[in-house]
Amino acid sequence: MTASARVAPAGSTGSPGSAAPRSAIRKSADGRTLNAMSVDVEDYFQVQAFAGHIARGDWDALPCRVDRNVNLLLDMFAEAGIKATFFTLGWIAERYPGLVKRMVAEGHELASHGWDHTRADSQEPEAFRADIRKTKRFLEDMGGVAVSGYRAATFSIGPKNPWAFAVLGEEGYRYSSSLYPIKHDLYGDTSASRTPFHPGGLPLLEVPMTTVQWFGRNFPCSGGGYFRLLPYAISRLNMRRVNAHEGQPCVFYFHPWEVDPEQPRQLGVDFRTRFRHYTNLGRMQSRLMRLLADFAWDRMDRVFLGAS
Repeated sequence: MTASARVAPAGSTGSPGSAAPRSAIRKSADGRTLNAMSVDVEDYFQVQAFAGHIARGDWDALPCRVDRNVNLLLDMFAEAGIKATFFTLGWIAERYPGLVKRMVAEGHELASHGWDHTRADSQEPEAFRADIRKTKRFLEDMGGVAVSGYRAATFSIGPKNPWAFAVLGEEGYRYSSSLYPIKHDLYGDTSASRTPFHPGGLPLLEVPMTTVQWFGRNFPCSGGGYFRLLPYAISRLNMRRVNAHEGQPCVFYFHPWEVDPEQPRQLGVDFRTRFRHYTNLGRMQSRLMRLLADFAWDRMDRVFLGAS
């Protein structure tokens, strides 16, 4: 699925800063648009929705599931013959170096998710710089490869901290995937571009999470909880619309804990959090297998930067 055979022109809907140049949309050997598959490598107790219920100081005392879950995903990707991008927390890489080595050995892209899932919009510029520098260096030393990509925890780059893009570029990152152009209580910027752009004319490329437009509004089309909550047919329809009608590749993301219905359940969380986090965990793996077959996939850097 990852073999590139021919290209077609890409479109753009405009953006803050400068739009990315019209470039080549990569195609698979069978002529399908190559979309970007990505995994945010964090454990169930590190999600933003549990931040008020699980203290960071307790993380090491909790049963970790990430090793089991990431290895399951690597097996799935190997069976499907695709490569993906793993946006990995430094905290996870430090404790599970074997995961990082397997990702790299099997040809996946190793990218940064920050050190310990601290929201970028809660950090001052120098704290943010220290975080992304530490994570990048650690991952590169661990994996033996250059780290080009970054995804902010909980898509937390936006109107409050646009300076983060310049810091990322100064620290050697080539692209970010940290904006979600939707309205959400934890993240989102509806004024953000729906297509890749260079913030403020910087060399750094921002690749927003994919949305689909219906009736003039942006709707989520990038996976995560929406992929579990909505019927699969709706997710497939929306992604096909982005590929066929807009001529754009999609970015898909999810977390390792989303294929783990046996993870420890958190008590005392509100109904909305329980609904978002636990609904359809048991169906996620089968849905992913359908998704891997219904679309063509590759790494973020190869889809959007053309890196070989």
